[in-house]
Amino acid sequence: MTSDTATTQPPQSAGWRGKFAGFALGLSIFSILWFAIAAVGTKLGFWTWQVGLGQMTIGWGPLLLMAAAGVSVLAVIIALIKAPRKQALMLAMGALLISGLAFGRVAAFGGQAGRLPPLHDIQTDWSDPIRPSDTLSYARESSGALNAMQDDPLIAEDANARWPGMGGRRVAEVQEEAEFDPSIHKSPKATPYPLIAPLITAKTPEAAFVAAEETVKARGWTVVLSIPSEGRIEATEESFWFGFKDDVIIRVRTDAAGARIDVRSTSRVGLSDLGANSKRIRNLLDEIEVRLNK
Repeated sequence: MTSDTATTQPPQSAGWRGKFAGFALGLSIFSILWFAIAAVGTKLGFWTWQVGLGQMTIGWGPLLLMAAAGVSVLAVIIALIKAPRKQALMLAMGALLISGLAFGRVAAFGGQAGRLPPLHDIQTDWSDPIRPSDTLSYARESSGALNAMQDDPLIAEDANARWPGMGGRRVAEVQEEAEFDPSIHKSPKATPYPLIAPLITAKTPEAAFVAAEETVKARGWTVVLSIPSEGRIEATEESFWFGFKDDVIIRVRTDAAGARIDVRSTSRVGLSDLGANSKRIRNLLDEIEVRLNK
């Protein structure tokens, strides 16, 4: 009788120590949700991207994670002071795991961002730049785009504050330096960007245009204009979280081998695109090539 009663007794409460551990867990979970709130609020127009990304995500986000981690460590120490320990310790360890993993992820992202140059305009051939149409230029201006699409753009002087010596440099040169070149670099890990070059295909320009247009539609981008006779496609991709819009221009021309496809991808705001435009072009060209070879 006594033995059965002992085994069915509910676990003892840790009192205020358990409540503090619960608070640590709640704070850790909230610190994760904070980044989602910043991103979704920006996309819905509750605040500007400067507030959502600059202040809430980059500025306050890491501080909130550090606070959550600190409170979690304190909760673990308090839970170990005396019995009962199980309930409070489990909550505190859960809080520490969540905040620790999140902070590690943010730190890794910050390190990766630091390796990337302040580029937001990437294309396959700067010696023959792709110019936006009046339609796309108007769409960019109407949305308040801060980045102009120029034939030979220079990195803004403001970049020197975070990337010393980058301000005033030609985007074309910096992009070339950042790309992986097998003849120079031993491993792609030595450079932050994949090699971007025009896609040359033995297919006809008409077939190349169709493959490019099908790829754009398959990706769910908003087509601004599509002119087969000019071999031109202009589209816009909107990011899932913050709602950032990047514009992509595809140009298909006749080549001695058959057809040549050039691509330009440009962010509307921000000094650095964190490698998004380069990755977008590389993936787009790879997908087009797959379609052409079917």
